[in-house]
Amino acid sequence: MRSTVVVITRDRRPSLLASLARTRKVAERPPVIVVDNASRDGTPDAVAAEFPEIRLIRSPRNLGAVARNLAVDHVRTPYVAFWDDDTWWEPDAPSRAADLLDAHPRLAVVTGRILVEPGGGEDPIVPELRHSPVPGPPWLPGPALGSFLAGASMVRAEAFREAGGFSARLWLGGEEELLSADLMALGWQLCFAEDVVVHHEPSRLREPHLRRRHGIRNTLWFTWLRRPLPAAARRTAGLLRTLPRDRVTAAALAEAAAGLAWVARERRTLPPDVEDRLRCLEASQRESKARRYVS
Repeated sequence: MRSTVVVITRDRRPSLLASLARTRKVAERPPVIVVDNASRDGTPDAVAAEFPEIRLIRSPRNLGAVARNLAVDHVRTPYVAFWDDDTWWEPDAPSRAADLLDAHPRLAVVTGRILVEPGGGEDPIVPELRHSPVPGPPWLPGPALGSFLAGASMVRAEAFREAGGFSARLWLGGEEELLSADLMALGWQLCFAEDVVVHHEPSRLREPHLRRRHGIRNTLWFTWLRRPLPAAARRTAGLLRTLPRDRVTAAALAEAAAGLAWVARERRTLPPDVEDRLRCLEASQRESKARRYVS
């Protein structure tokens, strides 16, 4: 076995069970680990009853994205395919991603092409990944990326652990950006793979205001944790110009300000070559139709 499927979930029993059923169709039949983030709808019992072959970890509290760190602690394969409880991969997609990681030892993350269901149209983020302006080494098997989408990516476990996994402070919502930057600072590469196909059928059981609040806060925290002061000020000003003037934005800005002491303690500027890559993304981030905090 080359990869392990890792899924984190909370209170999404129907979509999770449908996603887990599709793991049985994956060509290499990888082991599966589910971390339940303190669901209240009977999710863990349903998983245990319908999928006895799956390793189920029941967290007594909602860990957010850090639940993935907990799962990776139990992974014994070299690669981890992160699924979400409303995503699934084509049966041959994990093998294709693992082949790329096998062939390129300094490649840490392979992000697939996301199709939105029902309908199968491309997610608006896909063109941005396909035409990424980030420079990368010539050996990369696809466009270099400056960040990734956890629910549609396979990660090298060694690199994930070396970079420290997802930040507990960021919790959930844009948490991949900080981890991606830290991976690149360690000399790892990230890329997009056109033929690694992942389906996403967005769950109706969502908390859009909470996710938007955390997304704004985490973007600001990441910016001031890792970017040089001129770049941090530039990106902050650009973000503030585009944010809606509403209570969600106000709460996000208040949370970001409350964490300033922590940001100052943890601030560590990225190496110049990594900063150069992130600077290349600024224009596409400003113009992005997929990354706007307006929901």
